[in-house]
Amino acid sequence: MTDTNFEKVQFITIDPDHEGQRIDNFLRTLLKGVPKSLIYRILRKGEVRVNKKRVKPEYKLMGGDEIRLPPIRVSETTNQAPSTKLDKVATLESHILFEDDVLIVVNKPSGMAVHGGSGLSFGVIEALRALRPTAKFLELVHRLDRDTSGCLLIAKKRSALKHLHEQLRNKTVDKRYQALVHGHWPENRFKVKAPLLKNIVKSGERIVSVSTDGKESETRYRILETFSQATLVEASPITGRTHQIRVHCQHAGHPIACDSKYKDDEFNHYMAEIGLNRLFLHAHRILYVHPVSGQQMSHTANLDNTLTQTLAKLRKNDA
Repeated sequence: MTDTNFEKVQFITIDPDHEGQRIDNFLRTLLKGVPKSLIYRILRKGEVRVNKKRVKPEYKLMGGDEIRLPPIRVSETTNQAPSTKLDKVATLESHILFEDDVLIVVNKPSGMAVHGGSGLSFGVIEALRALRPTAKFLELVHRLDRDTSGCLLIAKKRSALKHLHEQLRNKTVDKRYQALVHGHWPENRFKVKAPLLKNIVKSGERIVSVSTDGKESETRYRILETFSQATLVEASPITGRTHQIRVHCQHAGHPIACDSKYKDDEFNHYMAEIGLNRLFLHAHRILYVHPVSGQQMSHTANLDNTLTQTLAKLRKNDA
């Protein structure tokens, strides 16, 4: 573990890339390892000054602002990958599909969370920070479920993060997933529109259901390949709700293979018998506008060996 010591008063000048960011969020990123309660306490007590003035946690930074930080000790534990996870860190380097000055695109492996939390201390973002220790800024642009693999965008500059978030809000980011679902998906079913409601159960687990009280949600579908007991579909989420594709597939009567939450037990048993041991949901392709060049970007993440072999076995069984 390494430590960064702010044992003396520090002065930090804000560069334009952080303009518009709340000071509490800026300090939480800067002072990794420091409890949030301490950050809010030094703000509340006026020990943090901006241009020699007290500010509230919701103050939005301006380019050129000078921040005064009081003496504080920072334990940067969050940037350090646990020794048992070093193999995953090394593996993640080979999963990088694209990288430039403002972006990283990763083909996220199934079984790896995008970030620590919910009982997990380590995820993709922590691994990337360990791989890029000199990077001043690394943040997730969007998320994927732990068991979903495929294209994941990470911003290396706050300006890129804001630009991509705007594209997501405007629904101009095109995400294409591949999912293996139970049964024969109807040829004339091109979309599922069903409102989704997120519930948190006592264990902290998130369960999503179709409900009239939920948020408007839409996923578009097209058939890629049909098997005797399953269909490979391309799913394009128009909205970005938690577990959206998984719940919409279940709602349509075609749950995804090896989904442990929104499942068909008999179908999952059949898929396990032919060797599938993970959710068959893969973020295959993503299209967006580059935040700096304005160029239309497209990245494709190939299916992993498990998914590829599963399709090969289905084809062989149907032959």
